[in-house]
Amino acid sequence: MADNVTSLFRSAAAHSPSMAALTRESDGAGPVDFCIPCNPYFPTPAMFDELAARLREIVTYYPSSAETVTAELCSLLQLPPSCVAMGNGSTELITWIDHLLVRESLAVPVPTFGRWTDQPMETGKRVDMFPLQEASGFALDLARYADFIRARGTRVAVICNPNNPDGGYQHKQALVQFLDAMADLDLIVVDESFLEFADAEADPSLAQEAVLRPNVVVLRSLGKNFGLHGVRFGYLVANPALAGKVRAALPKWNLNSFAEHVVFMLRDHGTEYAQSLQQVRRDRLEMTAALSALPGLTVYPSQGNFLFVRLPVGAEGTVVRDRLLTEHRILVRECGNKIGSSSRFLRLVVRPQVDVRRLVSGLEQVLYGTSRREAAVPELGNGTSYSSGTAAVDRLVGQTNGGGVPLPPAQPWPEPQPLPTPPGVPARGGLTAAQVRGTTGMPGDLTTAPATGWPNAAGMGRAG
Repeated sequence: MADNVTSLFRSAAAHSPSMAALTRESDGAGPVDFCIPCNPYFPTPAMFDELAARLREIVTYYPSSAETVTAELCSLLQLPPSCVAMGNGSTELITWIDHLLVRESLAVPVPTFGRWTDQPMETGKRVDMFPLQEASGFALDLARYADFIRARGTRVAVICNPNNPDGGYQHKQALVQFLDAMADLDLIVVDESFLEFADAEADPSLAQEAVLRPNVVVLRSLGKNFGLHGVRFGYLVANPALAGKVRAALPKWNLNSFAEHVVFMLRDHGTEYAQSLQQVRRDRLEMTAALSALPGLTVYPSQGNFLFVRLPVGAEGTVVRDRLLTEHRILVRECGNKIGSSSRFLRLVVRPQVDVRRLVSGLEQVLYGTSRREAAVPELGNGTSYSSGTAAVDRLVGQTNGGGVPLPPAQPWPEPQPLPTPPGVPARGGLTAAQVRGTTGMPGDLTTAPATGWPNAAGMGRAG
């Protein structure tokens, strides 16, 4: 049985096996999941009961049109529907962004979400990978990233904020400065799939910047935030021309009835959703402290609902992963197949304290054991030197980055200048600032919209 379970990882390519596959190989009982980055507190039990009670109706009938579901979502987000495209998960939207908006080359910091490297490579694009450095805690230096893009002549840039798998975060003002400096690129994508879990600043999203600018797309996930990966729904925000181009390419009925039902439930459950995010943030602090107490384990700062950890010297991530699963029924994400990472790193999803105690106990037994023969760490030590453990990965990073060639010194950022937006004259399909703020007095004006995903979540309930 153990061999059957662990063999699933060897055939899962760039991702972990599905929970359904693991459950089938584990006598019908799944493990405690520290692998799939999902909100454990939402939907609430009452919401699941409502979904269960309406299951037959939901799965029997066609959903409404994507336009209907998008309009409801936009009324909650306070975003204009013309600037939003909903997809069957963020991966579907990444696929269409690649097909429609990326012509020849794309730059992305690594390690990151695998579809940002794999998808454009599958369609023959040049992918310029900017390696995040372990010595700097995998922090993204935006000035050096900009220099790298200029040196490579890349036409599309991607930033994940927070980044997956390390949870690294960029403040909004720094990103706006980056957008200004890269205003001549074909496209800049800011993937905010995990931004709802961040608490570094009150208004972190660039959604409003995407509405105004001609070359910016913001991507957001719903499945991760709402604890419903299986429903598959997400959305992007861009100016009407870009958003409309993606919407026109999406298949009819690409949103399923579960996605529709959940979106229409949200207006009544904004308070519970906001509370779930607060609980995840508290859990993240407590989980960071608990893991940091393990000898030799390094925990990197994160603004996501997951933590990136470096195992002690001598520990092999695949061994730790397999033993946690077969001996302790705990599923973790080993990151050896992520470009720019190695098997010495794990990504661990933030979970409630009772589960974290089980994880810490399992790690203690697997890493240190009761005897050296049983331990995954032969000797505790210090040091950070490692390779990816996969020659093909090392070669790929070297080929795409000119490995070993140091980047030029970062140039000082220019003072940010507002993009010119003459009243009533959109630039390359974008909306004017006046239109977004609803101040022109013209028919169809848009109402003021906060930049973050769920404005005033506590007040989303219906009146009366």
